[in-house]
Amino acid sequence: MTTVLAQINTKTATLLFTALLGLSVITFAGHIQAATLHDAAHDVRHATGFPCH
Repeated sequence: MTTVLAQINTKTATLLFTALLGLSVITFAGHIQAATLHDAAHDVRHATGFPCH
């Protein structure tokens, strides 16, 4: 019984964390200016060595 409750609590915590993270990313991306978001993505591409142009 205790193992089942622990699994339920772990799954619930994981679900809540994932939902909060997803909503945070959507909110952040929705409120930032497009040029700033583009520049950040561009910088990450250069930092990882991925050719972008």
